[in-house]
Amino acid sequence: MSRVKCPKCQNMERILKAGIIRNKQRYFCKACVYHFIIKKVQKDNNLLPDKPASQVSLQDIASVAGVSITTVSRALKNRPDINIQTREYIKELAKSMNYQPNILAQSLVNKSTHTLGVIIPSLDTTVFSTMLGGIQEVASKAGYRVIICNSNENHETEIANIQGLMNHLIDGLLICHSIQTSSFEHIRIHIGKRIPIVQFYRVANGLPISQILAEDEVGAEKVTDYLIKKGCRRIALLLGPKNLSITQKRFKGYQMSLEKHGINLDIRLLAHVDFLQESVEKALEDWLKINPKIDGIISISDKSAAQIIRLLKKKSIKIPEEINVFGFGNEFTGQIVEPELSTFDTRTRIIGEEAARLIIEQIISGNQEVKSKLISGEIILRGSA
Repeated sequence: MSRVKCPKCQNMERILKAGIIRNKQRYFCKACVYHFIIKKVQKDNNLLPDKPASQVSLQDIASVAGVSITTVSRALKNRPDINIQTREYIKELAKSMNYQPNILAQSLVNKSTHTLGVIIPSLDTTVFSTMLGGIQEVASKAGYRVIICNSNENHETEIANIQGLMNHLIDGLLICHSIQTSSFEHIRIHIGKRIPIVQFYRVANGLPISQILAEDEVGAEKVTDYLIKKGCRRIALLLGPKNLSITQKRFKGYQMSLEKHGINLDIRLLAHVDFLQESVEKALEDWLKINPKIDGIISISDKSAAQIIRLLKKKSIKIPEEINVFGFGNEFTGQIVEPELSTFDTRTRIIGEEAARLIIEQIISGNQEVKSKLISGEIILRGSA
């Protein structure tokens, strides 16, 4: 008998003939207790077709199994009209041959790839990574894959990411904008087409698409209220670029709190930064020169707030006795500085989960009705305030 290789364990030594099925020789591997059929023994004694595993087709599996392509297709789809033993045999055979479904071909037939595209501004902060974790969990449970693109806080990269994802036949797009993004024509041109779009966290106001928001305005107001009630009257505010929606909303919340308590706004206490270390350092140096002295700092991000704590400690300024420091986001960074950072928890994982649920709902229903959902946050008090 020609040397035959078991498609399951690759053994060639313990193969026995086990009868004829549909005019084809059946074999039995004693090594792994596995029955199989081959149509033709390859000249090089290899059972599997001589082509890359990624190119194994239904025809290849059908040839080895001695059945029709239709039978293979139905078995791999778990169709009940296929004998359970045949079904399991074909599935095992497909696995041993490393068969991979042709996603593109399936998508052309089904008009769906079960894939979500996600664009985030950065992977360097836990705010965005926790959002991704929420998106991934909800998408996975719903049977969707996720393609993640990082704009790296760059507008041009964000545009290129959208073009790339749309060309890859995604079913839906989730986007959190970069700090450079101030025009949104690259979003507008895709609105109303087959692929729904949902913005989350950093959003563009005025676009007719759904969005999932953090409690930016209310959160900033609550934090400022807390510091004022604690006795602070000179509270500096570290903000992001002026074009960001979260910058505008958090400034509004801060301003509302000052007005409520009869405190005049001092524009010298406002600083817009790009979140880089140099710009945060400069803002702090400028504040420390102001007279009367500041007694509180609210940062738009925990990462920058942690940096401020380190800089104040280098200058031997006591926290919170001399200056209270508050962050935004509840990032892990805030728990590894000393004193630990008080913050407003924007519940970023919940934002990611809700964004994924909304986009999947729109994909399945085909209804792209504009919805806006606000995720409530809470103050978390630690040692810095």
